[in-house]
Amino acid sequence: MADETANQGIPAPEGTVDLIETDYEVGQDNIQARIGPFGLDFHNPVFLISGLSIIAFVFYSLALPEQAATAFEAAKQYVINSFDFFFLSAANIFVIFCLLLIVTPYGSVRLGGPDARADYSYIGWFAMLFAAGMGIGLLFFGVSEPMSHFSSSLGGTSVGEDGIRTDWAPAGAAAGDEAAAQRLGMAATIFHWGLHPWAIYAVVALALALFSYNKGLPLTLRSAFYPLLGDRVWGWWGHIIDTLAVFATLFGLATSLGFGAEQTASGLTFLFGSGDAAEGTRAFMGITYGNSSDSGVENNPLLLVLLITAITAVALISVVRGLDGGVKVLSEINMGLAGILLLFVFLVGGPVFLITLFFDSIMAYFQNIFALSNPFGREDVNFSQGWTTFYWAWWISWSPFVGMFIARVSRGRTVREFIVCVLLIPTTVCILWMTVFGGTALNQVVADGYTGAQDAALELKLFYMLDQLPLATIASVIGIVLVVVFFVTSSDSGSLVIDTITAGGKVDAPVSQRVFWCIFEGAVAIVLLIGGGLASLQAAVIATGLPFTLVLLVMCYAIWRGLASERRA
Repeated sequence: MADETANQGIPAPEGTVDLIETDYEVGQDNIQARIGPFGLDFHNPVFLISGLSIIAFVFYSLALPEQAATAFEAAKQYVINSFDFFFLSAANIFVIFCLLLIVTPYGSVRLGGPDARADYSYIGWFAMLFAAGMGIGLLFFGVSEPMSHFSSSLGGTSVGEDGIRTDWAPAGAAAGDEAAAQRLGMAATIFHWGLHPWAIYAVVALALALFSYNKGLPLTLRSAFYPLLGDRVWGWWGHIIDTLAVFATLFGLATSLGFGAEQTASGLTFLFGSGDAAEGTRAFMGITYGNSSDSGVENNPLLLVLLITAITAVALISVVRGLDGGVKVLSEINMGLAGILLLFVFLVGGPVFLITLFFDSIMAYFQNIFALSNPFGREDVNFSQGWTTFYWAWWISWSPFVGMFIARVSRGRTVREFIVCVLLIPTTVCILWMTVFGGTALNQVVADGYTGAQDAALELKLFYMLDQLPLATIASVIGIVLVVVFFVTSSDSGSLVIDTITAGGKVDAPVSQRVFWCIFEGAVAIVLLIGGGLASLQAAVIATGLPFTLVLLVMCYAIWRGLASERRA
């Protein structure tokens, strides 16, 4: 098919649907102009407020770095520590809600109308939603998180003088029992990357797709609130919702660009650098980089800036090529490379052990899911707050970006098909990925006594694990390429999402605007990286998870109302 960005806005519903009658027209509040060859078509005031707010945040973080870091870290900790029960309860609701949609008659409703047909094949569709959703995180945490939960579980529990546990083990731990610690560690990892995060993404994506493709409203987050706010959603209530979405999306992407650059730089210096890694003196292309867990040498910002610039440049090419020629192609390439790397590690990492671990981990996941998702009376406070609540807040803050992108590429699917492919299939893939990569690292510790991956810095764990396998250099190079391309697809799709929101829900805004947002993302990441503001940025993004949790709960109500009217249409 042709690039959807060439279409005139959102396609009209096909067949009998229950359209929402409103006088509002997509883009009616937009400012349209041309500056030389560059066209402008942005929503006023969302574009201006978003841009100025981001600039103000960056200026504050650079001008008063210590004060900003303290303030945003305090806000993050307050949200995580005070609202842990709320985050855990809400995430449980999202999972139950999505599973109900599969089995109820509402599952037969088709996004885009009863006569609509899917824009993309299953392969292309799944590749794009997965690449935008979790590809980056799986590479970064695929080895580290199972190792972390295994180590903390094996160490058992410890209690402070106040009677509160001080360890980071999930549930009741598994002191001294390697097999039990392995099962609990894998269960905790799958819990954080399985049904709950994908349910968060599914709720946002379904709300956007339903109210845009079936109800005829703009493709923005405000549209999902129409059943609650009516035409007031086109006013300042809607402006605030969309502005928060832009804020969370851009800062989430900028944070990921910074951390992704650190993993890429560490991988490059680990593979091709010169010098003594133990002393933190390794260099790549003559640029020193402190990539050792034992090193007191700081990472060189120059190398990170060069990498972010290179990633942004490739993302710009993808942006210009459009949705079909850019994100779709890169996503399919990345999924192919990820499949090759996954198969390789599986075959050389001990297939019999990994197959056994896969099914055992699934069983352990369902055996422990109620204990891990329990929002009240938890004794494993560090785990439930420092791990689970942090993750839920992070996933929720990312949900406008991932949900919007999934909605953009999901027209023509039934609700049941949508939920199965966005919730159940990605969960299965995440379990498989964590089992193969995390399980291989665990086997190296338990069976071989190799602790390189266990002891390495976070961004190096993947490469230390691969270093013990045949064809280690080739596998590590593929890993680096995957990291880079996943970040390219995230940057491109993020630019698409931000542009859609700031264009008032229009999907045919000038390409120059997506180019602007792509460059802006990279610039924010570079500026905050140099100024030491990435930690503040991450804390601020986590803090936005609290108001967005309320947004998602309202979306569940709106989806139910919207689907009920579609069944009667």
